[in-house]
Order: sequence, then structure tokens, then C-alpha cells
Amino acid sequence: MTLTPRVLLTGFQPFAGDRLNPSALIVEALAGADIAGARVEGRILPCVFGRAIAEAIRAVDEVAPEVVIALGQAGGRAGITVERVAINIDDARIPDNAGAQPIDQSVVAGGPAAYFSTLPIKAMVAALQERGIAAAVSQTAGTFVCNHVFYGLRHHLAPRPLVRAGFVHVPWLPEQAAARPGDPSLPLAVQVEAVRVLMAVALTAGERRLAGGAEH
Repeated sequence: MTLTPRVLLTGFQPFAGDRLNPSALIVEALAGADIAGARVEGRILPCVFGRAIAEAIRAVDEVAPEVVIALGQAGGRAGITVERVAINIDDARIPDNAGAQPIDQSVVAGGPAAYFSTLPIKAMVAALQERGIAAAVSQTAGTFVCNHVFYGLRHHLAPRPLVRAGFVHVPWLPEQAAARPGDPSLPLAVQVEAVRVLMAVALTAGERRLAGGAEH
């Protein structure tokens, strides 16, 4: 019997006083979908250091996915940003949802300084841009719970190089940006379609050699 390929898609609960987190809403919209012949398994993670990694790793081991895409909110960014690298540092500007605020701590004690995404990040960005959706490669996933989960997932999957895994940040929704005049946003329907495209590319495409760097 041939098993159906799986994609693990994770998002986060709201944090920092927000009542919404677009990453969670995207997961809810796409969980159970069929993307390029693969079934999407969705998980919504707590915005809590330690617990978020533990739940993400448990989901990986339960689902046994071919692709893992973790989503997080990056308010203030104008489009979908596909992350290149996770670094081995927790340095929280604000407390997490459990009140923890680690400063200058390793995500994994003794772990490598960084892990690169194993997703075809430039092919993913190009696919969105070709559809008129604002997207870019990002060189930093921050040092909060998003980077924490990104690093933890890649560390856990390091012995499984055939599993494509990485992190994608999504912007605020219009209803969130309404309380922050001048800040950019994208409607939920656009974000859901963008992530649908990203998963399809991650399942089917090779990487593309395209400019995607930054000066700052």
C-alpha cells in the first residue's frame, strides 16, 4: 500500500496582546487540504519557549512528513517572507505567552550556530512574485519563538536530510493593521493562497538560482 505524502504546516497562537495570529488562521484554512498529491496536517503551537519546540517535534514524529513549513507572524513586514537561516539564540524583546523572557540563551545547548532552511526558498519566493503576491527572502527569523521553533525543527530533522523544512513569516491582517496606521498588511485569503502555492513548490520544485540577498 502506498502511503499518501504529508506536509506538516504549523502556526502560532496569538501573542503580545493580539487576539489574532494570521499564521494560525492559515493553518486552520489549509489543514486537511490536498496539495500536489500530499495531505496537509496542521498544528497550532503555543507561543511559548520550549513548549513550542516540543509540540512541533511531536507533530513531526507523528506525521512523518515529506515537507515541514512553520509559519509565524511578522507584523510590519509588507509581504510573505521565506526565511533563509535559523540561529542558535533566544533573545526575547518581550515575554512569551507564559511570561518567560530568555535573554542570550542557546536554543539547543552545544548545537551548531545556525541551520539553513532546506526548502527551495528562492523558487518559493519566485512563484509568489509571479502571481503578483509580495514576497521576499528574509535573512533573519528574529530571536523570539519563531526562530526558536525554526532552529528546533531543523536540529531535530538534521539526521533526515530528505525532509524539506523551513520557516515562513506572514504579515499582519488588515484588521490588525487598522490599529497600527501606516503599517502594511495582506488579506487572509491572499495569505492562504500564498501558503498553498509555497507548499506546492516545496513538494515539487527544485531550487532556482536567483538574487535574493539584502544590503541590511
